Amino acid sequence: MAQRFQAGEAITTEINERQVQIQGLFKVSPTFGINAYLVTSDINFLRMAPFRQGGLVDVGVIKLKPDADVQAVLAEMRSRLPNDVKVMTRDDYAKAEVAFWNASTPVGYTFDLGVVIAFIVGAVIVYQILYSDVTEHLPEYATLKAMGFRDRYLLIVVFQESLILAALGFVPGTAIALGIYQITNLATMLPMAMDLGRIVFVFILTAIMSSLSAAIAVRKLQTADPADIF
Repeated sequence: MAQRFQAGEAITTEINERQVQIQGLFKVSPTFGINAYLVTSDINFLRMAPFRQGGLVDVGVIKLKPDADVQAVLAEMRSRLPNDVKVMTRDDYAKAEVAFWNASTPVGYTFDLGVVIAFIVGAVIVYQILYSDVTEHLPEYATLKAMGFRDRYLLIVVFQESLILAALGFVPGTAIALGIYQITNLATMLPMAMDLGRIVFVFILTAIMSSLSAAIAVRKLQTADPADIF
């Protein structure tokens, strides 16, 4: 449709059994629930959607002067309008939309479930690696215990190994995720962004996951008796 319109062709289509003609184009990113947008007048909108009430307003936009005090205007409008009307800045409105998609739609639950599954799968993989390492080097750990090293020292060694594994896996994992984000953005125009806060949050989750795996894997080491090993 965009190519036909840019070529000068008059485009006529149908919306809710009403014939409409495209007068212009604008570029905007899609979302997980909407693939396209239509801008029209309030009169045309009511013609296309007769089930909507004429006086029902979902969102109103107020443009302030450059020297206006935003917080003062917000306070004044909130004091004059009823409680069922929310007065927000553009940033607050964007945060409310993100919170809605995260908490009230299947998309948010899908992403949250993906994080939980990734956490569990990662914990199992790290546990298997650490458990295999502890089992293979059990004589060395038993020797250290026979030399007088306490379980606390051996615990620290295993935890250090788990954190090293987390750091080594986090670097290429972040690079791969950034590449996938970029490919997804180019292919679908969805607003996919990996900011610093999200990277730090994922690293903290990775460190917690590795520490839990180490705590489970080290139980075998605590029960190891040097006399039984040798």
